[in-house]
Amino acid sequence: MVRAVRGAITVDKNDAGEIIEATKLLLNEIMSQNNLTEEELISMIFTVTPDLDQAFPAVAARECGYTQTPLMCSVEIPVPGSLPRCIRVMIHCHTDLAKAEIRHIYLREAVRLRPDLVKGGE
Repeated sequence: MVRAVRGAITVDKNDAGEIIEATKLLLNEIMSQNNLTEEELISMIFTVTPDLDQAFPAVAARECGYTQTPLMCSVEIPVPGSLPRCIRVMIHCHTDLAKAEIRHIYLREAVRLRPDLVKGGE
C-alpha cells in the first residue's frame, strides 16, 4: 500500500547546520519508528516556515543517503501566529502498515502542532 507519513521539528535559530541536523533527526526517527527503508520511499516533500532560509531540508535527506528518492522543498504559508522556525515533511512510501499504525513524528516544539498524534511524550 501507499501511505503518507508526516512529521515536524523546530530549530532554535535560522542556521544551516541546525536546519540540516534537525531534519536528519526527524527523518531518522520517522524511518525508525515506521520501520522504513529507502527502497520503500516514493518521495519526500519538505516545507519550512518563512523564517528559515539558510538551508534546504532536502540537503539533510541526501546526507542521510536518500539519493534515489525525489525530494522537494517549499515555504509554508505565513499565517499569523503560526509556529516559528518549523520544518515539516510528508513522506510517501510503500508499507504494509495500516493508517492507524503509522507513526507520525513531531519533535521539540512541533508537538504542539498535532498533540493527538504524539505517542509516548516525544
